[in-house]
Amino acid sequence: MGKAIHRFGLIQDGDRILVGVSGGKDSLTLLHLLSERRKRVPIHYELIAVHIDLGFDSGQAESVKEFIESKGLPYHIEFTDIGKRANSSENRENPCFLCSWERRKRLFKIAQHFKCNKIAFGHHLDDIIETFLLNIFYSAEISTMLPLQPLFKGKITLIRPLALIEEKKIERFAQEMGLPYGQGSCPASGRTKRKEVKELIGALEKKNRRVKGNIFRSLSNIKMDYMLSGKR
Repeated sequence: MGKAIHRFGLIQDGDRILVGVSGGKDSLTLLHLLSERRKRVPIHYELIAVHIDLGFDSGQAESVKEFIESKGLPYHIEFTDIGKRANSSENRENPCFLCSWERRKRLFKIAQHFKCNKIAFGHHLDDIIETFLLNIFYSAEISTMLPLQPLFKGKITLIRPLALIEEKKIERFAQEMGLPYGQGSCPASGRTKRKEVKELIGALEKKNRRVKGNIFRSLSNIKMDYMLSGKR
């Protein structure tokens, strides 16, 4: 994580960072590492943990609250019906898009309320690779998540400090540290296009273990002379 923070310039002295905490292994690992890192770096930054409860009555909010309190960090928990609306009969085609869109809008408003200049997400190396392929397969574009992404003319910047870490390493770390992560209760879980892409990458990796790393490195090794130009 430190390597990503330095390479992409993710955190500066005086930053006030909202950390999105879903309650999964990635976000709990992110919050734990960012909190521990403050004790040994020569800069000062503030953390505010925020959990958006999606309305599935899973009890996850209480578990997240206890974990954040154990870190002695300020926090905000917001209860919503976003998950239920996203998975309602009126929105069966793309529940993940609506859920993500609504959660992000809430986080922007909360960041503004708490005067945070950055929002940290727990997206990791696998998420970046999968998003890249999803956008090619289903959106006909070459793009992906960025480790550092300024928005609203720089008023808010999204950061992804876990961008260089594979998901399996995060899972192993979360287990070894005993982080109280849950699997979530979203009814769309396990049947998404992202899961299909993850399985495709996994199948390719069985034949060539360099596949995932090669995809990730290709994102910063673009040969524009060999890309198509012009509208079609």
